[in-house]
Amino acid sequence: MTASTTPGTSSSPSLLVPFYEHPADRPEEWAAVVAAAPALYGVVLNPASGAGPAPDPAFAEVAARLRDAGVRVLGYADTDYGRRPHPDVVADLVRHRDWYGADGAFLDQVPTEPSALPHYRRLTVAARAAGARTLVLNHGAHPAFGYEALADLLVTFEGPWDAYRGLELPVADHYCHLVYAAPADARPVTPVGCAVPGTGAHPWGTLPHTLEPAR
Repeated sequence: MTASTTPGTSSSPSLLVPFYEHPADRPEEWAAVVAAAPALYGVVLNPASGAGPAPDPAFAEVAARLRDAGVRVLGYADTDYGRRPHPDVVADLVRHRDWYGADGAFLDQVPTEPSALPHYRRLTVAARAAGARTLVLNHGAHPAFGYEALADLLVTFEGPWDAYRGLELPVADHYCHLVYAAPADARPVTPVGCAVPGTGAHPWGTLPHTLEPAR
């Protein structure tokens, strides 16, 4: 069952945190993420727009801390709206599993059109076979019927707060909204989501206001 809801400033939902910063450069922020474990749905691990060419000890260490705290670790893989070859995406997911102990997958740049469903069905099977107990598809907009059967969570909005706050969007337990350029009291309306203050080309280098460490 879905309902249309207008975004507002309600109580904080369970957080899906895509924090794309190196642990060696932002140790206090990563410590704050780990400390927030009870409030987290999961954390997207993205060492190098994917798993990278070789294991990164700093990311391996922070991934172990997240797992020890009971947090889902979701390995990031770009699918380039279906254009990235299937073996390359799967190789990213296997590296995330082997190098960082990822127990989930976050597939980025997923199209909304039904014509891509066969490709993503294959990716879903491969991701589960690679150990992804939790699978998130980031469409950034509401997708066609059929994708809901593939994943545990669908990102049905990604964009700035100014665009988000006036929308009436379908809401369901398996939908997630990722909002950036957001004020301190902004909250997504979905049970799982994230709102950060970051802007520009790299908004996911910032944390939600509630997780920012004290200075």
